[in-house]
Amino acid sequence: MNETAAQPRTITLHGRKVVGGKARAEALVTTQTISGWGGINERDGSVIELHHELNGQSFAGKVLVFPGAKGSSGWSAYFHMCRLNGTAPAAMIFTRMTTKIALGAVVTRVPTVTELDGDPFELIETGDLVEVDADAGTVTITKPSG
Repeated sequence: MNETAAQPRTITLHGRKVVGGKARAEALVTTQTISGWGGINERDGSVIELHHELNGQSFAGKVLVFPGAKGSSGWSAYFHMCRLNGTAPAAMIFTRMTTKIALGAVVTRVPTVTELDGDPFELIETGDLVEVDADAGTVTITKPSG
């Protein structure tokens, strides 16, 4: 009997560049906004908001998929500190554009996209391999085979 191994499935979305660049990493997805000041630990890139669904999980080196920022203008300062500490996400994908998230993306200096032509919360799951090519405005999602 000749069995064919299941092939990974890929999905490509198109959106708008916020910060250019290219990154490929595992996704970390939340449907909840993230607070910078008091909501993350910039030393290890973890979410520390008490009632957040990602509490205790680190976004360091991952493609962070989330709606956007909440809280004060301190959001950008904390994500900037993540960049300086080497604990920033590899890339960011968000759905709600605000000045807070735009500035945060710029100071974090990671590839960032928004306004995708598909719902990232329906199409991307934590653990998927995601490539963000912000210059091209593309997000390529590779689902595990199985």
